[in-house]
Amino acid sequence: QVQLVESGGGLVQAGGSLRLSCAASGRTFSSYDMGWFRQAPGKEREFVAVSWSGGTIYYSDFVKGRFTISRDNAKNTVYLQMNSLKPEDTAVYYCAAKKEATTTYNYWGQGTQVTVSS
Repeated sequence: QVQLVESGGGLVQAGGSLRLSCAASGRTFSSYDMGWFRQAPGKEREFVAVSWSGGTIYYSDFVKGRFTISRDNAKNTVYLQMNSLKPEDTAVYYCAAKKEATTTYNYWGQGTQVTVSS
């Protein structure tokens, strides 16, 4: 069982930056693929970025060049550095985990609100 707790959300002006953190419980964090997703009001949840256990990283097109995902396996933590934020980045951001080489994210955090003002 993995428990995930996000932090770091808040209110920021357009062009600003935030860093989200997701702390995971458990002793096998390094064997999990860790992803970030977001859900804006009235919209479906969408993929933002993933850090595979083996080191591969993927981003959605709308955050490439602005967001950076990273992980510290010694601290059981995954981060999402968000730069050049836009009002359309406003959403609840969720951290999620899945066992490596599987397709379903089985574990989700409670979410952290990010609001970008224009």
